[in-house]
Amino acid sequence: MERLVFMGTPDFAVPVLKALIGRYEIVGVVARPDQRVGRGHRVEPPPVKIVAMVHDLPVLQPPRLRQPEVVAELRALAPEVMVVAAYGQILPAEVLAIPPRGCLNVHASLLPRYRGAAPIAAAILAGEEETGVTIMLMDEGMDSGPILSQATCSISPQDTRESLTAKLAQLGADLLMDTLPRWLAGAIEPQPQDHRQATYSRIIAKQDGLIDWTQPAVEIWRRCRAYYSWPGSYTYWRGKVLKVLRAQALPHWSGGGEPGQVMALDEGLAVATGEGALLLDEVQLAGKRALDAEDFARGQRDFVGSVLGRGGYR
Repeated sequence: MERLVFMGTPDFAVPVLKALIGRYEIVGVVARPDQRVGRGHRVEPPPVKIVAMVHDLPVLQPPRLRQPEVVAELRALAPEVMVVAAYGQILPAEVLAIPPRGCLNVHASLLPRYRGAAPIAAAILAGEEETGVTIMLMDEGMDSGPILSQATCSISPQDTRESLTAKLAQLGADLLMDTLPRWLAGAIEPQPQDHRQATYSRIIAKQDGLIDWTQPAVEIWRRCRAYYSWPGSYTYWRGKVLKVLRAQALPHWSGGGEPGQVMALDEGLAVATGEGALLLDEVQLAGKRALDAEDFARGQRDFVGSVLGRGGYR
């Protein structure tokens, strides 16, 4: 049984780690450090660490991989191969050189498209109807190493980043289980990426969730899906944050109204945008529970006709 080090942090990496357990000798699991979350700033371990602890696997959580003592610790584990899935940090050359069979990365896109930190959100934002996962032999670049295998996955109009992450995580785990034994047996020839075709996804920031109602309805709808459940898509009403949890685009609606104005249409409650309208399905006012949009409007008599936005007092 080959010695293996696994590196990963969020939910996306969990099915990959679970698939490896029992099939390989996992001599170490490397995850990002525990984080303080919520208003109480409670310390929470990353999902990968939780799985590793349940299975009594040794866990390392170095703040930086470049520290000589961290490199020495990883080298002492003597892995034959490393498997990486959404670890959250670029591996330095000293770490990449440790395993004789290299470091394999499970990346949530069809490389060379959507290299970088947020490929799943980027695919939704771009209106893609298909994405996938790539098993790649890592180099020192940003997701630029040669490809070992790929698998595709359709993106449905109902998919959010959360739901698509779950689908791609399982697809990646299945693909790795097919690829890794063939790679270790020397049966795969790595294929270089065409760097001219590369596109990149950037890190998502909290302010990305603020809705600009002058944008087309289709763009806002994609953002609602891409930013679910963090940072979420939100606007302001009566000076309070109003989250748009679920919505649909009405791209061909042309009934007037200024961007951000709430309207009662035959289809339901909607907001005028720069092009078309956004049909609201579920919303949540700050400090309140999530509600069907029409139920929310029944409890807020002045909601219809108001204009949503940064101030939201009109």
